[in-house]
Amino acid sequence: MNKIILITIIIIASFLRLYNITELPPGLYPDEAMNGNNALETLSPNGQFKWFYSENNGREGLFMNIQALSIALFGNFPWALRIISAIFGILTVLGLYLCVKELINYTSTKINEKTRNNIALLSSFFLATSFWHINFSRIGFRAIMAPFFIIFALYFLFRSLNKNYSLGSGILAGLFFGLGFHSYIAFRGLPILILIIFIIDWFKNPLRRRSLVKIFIWAVAISLIVFAPLGYYFIKNPQDFMGRTSEVSIFSSKTAVKDLALNIIRTAGMFNFSGDYNWRHNYAGKPELFWPVGILFLIGVILGIVKFFINSDDKKLFGILFSWIAIAALPVVVSNEGIPHALRAIIMIPPVFILAGIGSVWLHEFIKSRISILRTSDVQEAQKLKRVKIQIFNIFIFIFLSLFIFEAYNTYFIKWGKNPNVQGAFSANYVQIGRELNSLPKETPKYV
Repeated sequence: MNKIILITIIIIASFLRLYNITELPPGLYPDEAMNGNNALETLSPNGQFKWFYSENNGREGLFMNIQALSIALFGNFPWALRIISAIFGILTVLGLYLCVKELINYTSTKINEKTRNNIALLSSFFLATSFWHINFSRIGFRAIMAPFFIIFALYFLFRSLNKNYSLGSGILAGLFFGLGFHSYIAFRGLPILILIIFIIDWFKNPLRRRSLVKIFIWAVAISLIVFAPLGYYFIKNPQDFMGRTSEVSIFSSKTAVKDLALNIIRTAGMFNFSGDYNWRHNYAGKPELFWPVGILFLIGVILGIVKFFINSDDKKLFGILFSWIAIAALPVVVSNEGIPHALRAIIMIPPVFILAGIGSVWLHEFIKSRISILRTSDVQEAQKLKRVKIQIFNIFIFIFLSLFIFEAYNTYFIKWGKNPNVQGAFSANYVQIGRELNSLPKETPKYV
């Protein structure tokens, strides 16, 4: 049954990320177009794949290189750049399910298999129907790879720790983590998260520290080998390491402390109150989470805070999730551009939906436990009535979750997709001009 539900979630995620991708988003934002230019250059007779493209403030080359292969396969169309994002987005939904199961299995001995599956399925479903993730899964930005790589790196890391320190899984964790450095600049803070997990396991299993160190060394070595070509480029070109980060940093401001405090407040508020106002990143100003998911996320946060500060078996689980969110938030809160910023916060997406999944399962169990039994002298009749109530409640939950699909479709394809502001956000007029120029005979002089 769980496999059927998971397949259904993947189908939903695929539809919301692939449907009408040839037309929506409209146009082609200049950052996407620059990716396309680099991709076309690599496909030219004298072109070559690069580890880093220094134009347009600098970008890690992996995504553009994959986009080049897509153009070679599908042709020179905007959607050929964007379908790569969609594929990474779909695989991230699958990866979140796998990662959550291994994470909970590693951190909590009291959460049973059924509950673990439910949390994993709901986390993936919330991600699959999230406008935040759907939107970036349909834009040709390299940032969409960052959640994918960290999710699969953690999946294989926790799998290694759960499977008696499996060396194979540890090596795969290092591989995915190393590839993550080729995705997006915000990924560079995540070694702190891996170090925290290492410290947790060091104290959790004192008798297996030698095995832990072995896995850690192998994972780090593989990560460094995978990162090495990009690292060598940065050694040769240190000016490209930070890109334009220093230009938008709060530390260049005269009121850095005040700006940092305001950025933290705005970033914390983007989930439930006021989101990114950039039409390219969001339905301007709308919270990043659909309001029921936002409430479930808050329940997960409150539950986590309570369990973290008491002697709870789940302390390690919430410690990792809270650390993940805090580390992923750093690139956002230390920036003074467009706060809240949904794109820079993209690595926060997985732990946010995991907490929402935890909150939803807790709320479901809380309501089920309080479904009253009608007073009757017949015990069997009372139990039957209780089962009927639970069945009705579960049907309600199914209908309620189905509304998430409708909300995601309506918000993205109808409200956002047909809003005239979106045309401007993706420079649709430039694409129209380009198409008109391309339609003219080659011998016609053209001036741009």
